[in-house]
Amino acid sequence: MLFATSNTFETLDFALSTGARLPGLTVAYETWGQLAPDGNNAILVCHGYTNHPHAAGEGGWFEPLIGPGRAIDTDRYFVVCSNMLGSAYGTSGPASVNLETGRPYGPDFPKYTTVDMVAAQEKLIDHLGIGQLKAVVGYSYGGHLTFLWGAMHPDRMRALVPVAGVITRKTTAAEVAKIRARFEDLPGWKGGHYYGRENESGVRDRLVEMRLERLRMYGVGQHLADTVGDAAECERILRERAETWAGEFDANSLSILYEAGIGSSAERIADRIKAPLLNVLASSDSVVDVALGQPTVDLLRGYGVDARFLEIDTPYGHAGPIADWRKWAGDLGVFLDETP
Repeated sequence: MLFATSNTFETLDFALSTGARLPGLTVAYETWGQLAPDGNNAILVCHGYTNHPHAAGEGGWFEPLIGPGRAIDTDRYFVVCSNMLGSAYGTSGPASVNLETGRPYGPDFPKYTTVDMVAAQEKLIDHLGIGQLKAVVGYSYGGHLTFLWGAMHPDRMRALVPVAGVITRKTTAAEVAKIRARFEDLPGWKGGHYYGRENESGVRDRLVEMRLERLRMYGVGQHLADTVGDAAECERILRERAETWAGEFDANSLSILYEAGIGSSAERIADRIKAPLLNVLASSDSVVDVALGQPTVDLLRGYGVDARFLEIDTPYGHAGPIADWRKWAGDLGVFLDETP
């Protein structure tokens, strides 16, 4: 689906790193602030695995940190967030129509990798007239893309801020198969060609179930318990969020996005990174171990990178950098101010 707040960019014949091609590429994106005449005040924000390009404004997933006078100050910076290649919020992905068949690609969407995610973003920022980025800032899966941006395009940005992300993904084919298996018992799954029968097929209900699991795993349930208090109200909010998301997302994107990360690593080319880097992790994160933070920074420092590690002391796990944004917003603002 495409949010009313999103725009799209389209280009033809997009070559993928796997040797496959997309006859047409659509990238959904949102922007905030104004691009400077020299095109060099832009910040690219990369979203997480199941998230979307609506990072700022009402309901934005990174809203506390993006806006006038905030850490990512839209009075100074032109902020861009695009939907990942293969996702479900307007960028080309499994729900897109295959021009050869007239039906959604589904599981037949061409194989691609994280390299292609970055390439799609690069096409977009070129289209927008952006020169050297002020920074790339990414959360979770987007944090990994931030490391890749720094290594693949070292002269394209002046700062890097991976948040709750890893320099090397450990995704396996078995994990991808496990995601797909969650749908295989559904009567209308049809090997992933379920479109048009989301409710009758049972896919939407299964997505709600999986989303509730992920929200709790990420620490969102704990944050609601501490801020809302009433258990029934917390459960209502969690379910409402899960149902909203399940009505928007594509079950095939869950596995295809994960598969794109198999073997993905910026570590082997980390010696190319030039921009100062702030590596931000949460103390209680069960998805990205905080113990990875300092060794990653030490690795980069060994290559001469001005790399720093910031640990957020938070009980809210993977959601901690957003739920406890006040604990590090100042550090982020200072870091961005210190870079040219």
